[in-house]
Amino acid sequence: MTAFLPDAWQYAAMAVVVFGAALAQGVGGIGFAMFAAPVAALCFPQLAPGPLLTLGGFISLLTALRERAAIDWRAVGYALTGRAAGTLIAIYAMARFSAQALGLLFAVMILAAVALSLAGLRFAATPGRVSGAGVASGIMGTMTSVGAPPIAIVLQHAEPARLRATLGMVLFLGSIFSLAMLALANRYTGYHAGLALSLAPFLLAGFAVSSRLRRLLPPRAVRGVLLGACALGAVGVIAKALWMG
Repeated sequence: MTAFLPDAWQYAAMAVVVFGAALAQGVGGIGFAMFAAPVAALCFPQLAPGPLLTLGGFISLLTALRERAAIDWRAVGYALTGRAAGTLIAIYAMARFSAQALGLLFAVMILAAVALSLAGLRFAATPGRVSGAGVASGIMGTMTSVGAPPIAIVLQHAEPARLRATLGMVLFLGSIFSLAMLALANRYTGYHAGLALSLAPFLLAGFAVSSRLRRLLPPRAVRGVLLGACALGAVGVIAKALWMG
């Protein structure tokens, strides 16, 4: 579908989606794209992936800066190394293969990881696993705008502030690279940047509300929200692939 200007009702619906997604992101450290991308795929295709990557990158930066003392910079470095490689793979794959088919494959993998986590399997955040999660994040994030689940699965047992801040920095820096590659491939234009900018006030409002709510959730609840968001995001990617297939 080609880009088009949303009417008043479409814009209002987009604003609600962005507000809710920002609220989820601010509380759990992830959730923006996983909440918004499935809705965008079915109702507002002009939002994905560029505008959602723009907004998601911005709120990820806010999340990281809010708890910047908790950032695990070693994990950020390993994840970004993998994310850069994954982004290049995604750009190549988008030009050669069906994005829906590739998104479907990774969504199934995420659902499997969530199931293993709920079964009690712990994923140690080794450099190799964090880098591998970064590769998957780069592929999924560039193709679908949903790049958080692979890294979130690996870091799920970290203390909540460390999880939110580290994920936020990885997703922010990773989104910059993904957007640059999409722009070079002519898949991110001034229209997409303008649409994201027009929705930024609703993103800021959702993030502000999350600052009050995040202190009320214990670590176990944050992990549950995280895994639930990962599963919902994967289901959304599957729904998108089936809908567009």
